[in-house]
Amino acid sequence: MTESSIPRRLPVPADLRELMRFTRPDLNGTRRRLSAALTIADLRRIAQRRTPKAAFDYTDGAAEGELSLARARRAFEDVEFHPSILRPAEHVDTSLALLGGHSALPFGIAPTGFTRLMHTAGERAGASAAGAAGIPFALSTLGTTSIEDVRAANPDGRNWFQLYVMRDREISYRLVRRAAAAGFDTLLFTVDTPVAGARLRDKRNGFSIPPQLTIGTVLDALPRPWWWYDFLTTPKLEFASLTSTGGTVGELLDAAMDPTISYDDLAVIRDLWPGNIVVKGVQTVEDAVRLIDAGVDGIVLSNHGGRQLDRAPVPFHLLPRVVREVGEDATVMVDTGIMHGADIVASIALGASFTLVGRAYLYGLMAGGRAGVDRAIAILREEIERTMRLLGVSTLAELAPSHVTQLTRLVPVSDARSAAER
Repeated sequence: MTESSIPRRLPVPADLRELMRFTRPDLNGTRRRLSAALTIADLRRIAQRRTPKAAFDYTDGAAEGELSLARARRAFEDVEFHPSILRPAEHVDTSLALLGGHSALPFGIAPTGFTRLMHTAGERAGASAAGAAGIPFALSTLGTTSIEDVRAANPDGRNWFQLYVMRDREISYRLVRRAAAAGFDTLLFTVDTPVAGARLRDKRNGFSIPPQLTIGTVLDALPRPWWWYDFLTTPKLEFASLTSTGGTVGELLDAAMDPTISYDDLAVIRDLWPGNIVVKGVQTVEDAVRLIDAGVDGIVLSNHGGRQLDRAPVPFHLLPRVVREVGEDATVMVDTGIMHGADIVASIALGASFTLVGRAYLYGLMAGGRAGVDRAIAILREEIERTMRLLGVSTLAELAPSHVTQLTRLVPVSDARSAAER
């Protein structure tokens, strides 16, 4: 049959009515923006439009040439999945047991500093959204909401506290006691910040905490009046858990970075803390083995989101070797570079017990406050469930290394030579 032989007719009104189903426009701008966001990258674009450059770049950027962050993201992009066919996965269970508790999803919200800078809802939005989703929320030592207020925002959920060992050790000890008294169940003892990384975007933007009004910031604010209205009409931006310790924001930030911390400090904190202690910032197999042998409850393979040492190891690349050395029963978490639910699925398949997301959550926060965090969690959940179904697995326990190949563009010279000689 040719095109010219297809019979023609006048449009039938009933057929047109069936096609023309208009939806009522949503007058709520936040809800409209967030419903149109299908990926974390979409949330990032919304966040960039709505947030002043200095605040957005603080979240989005990393140290020096930002190579560590780019490599971490590329590592996840280079994953190849191997699905099993004819294995029905109609109902997917994304929950897991972790550190004596439960999580409805294989990721939690990572600790982030200065969070109310991104949106005035700050950690309260993150903690309440995490509680509603049934996942852990981690509060940073440099958080802008207090330990007690986070507990109030997430009274029935799992709250974790990330600890910097301050130069004045007693400040850190008091924070540990406060977090324990507030019912936080896990302490993330952070070890990758002996000094601050060189975050060049911040320097070029003249970024400061709290933000200072300059000609540049005023010009940048003109198309974003809502951000400045929120900032100027809400409580002062400060390190909420450190307000009683004295000193300016800059002095407190400098005090949080201490190159003298050691295993002795870990032992002291271990004695003070009644719950789980997890060491965050592990970047070598040798350190992972030593820490697990020392009896910590878990480790986080992390290069601090690429914000400390540029050209640091890629945590996702490190993951399989660490799991082989410390055993499948050890609690090994991973962060840095996670922007998609498939990144989380690949990490669990290669032996991670859990993952933490930082920027992905903050993009949602900047895009729409608490509702934006809910949307970020929902996007990641949908991606995790879809990836699991396409792989033919119904539970996280069914994920295995055989489901994933880590393709890599970064091969050590010695390994490349060995492969060539073989």
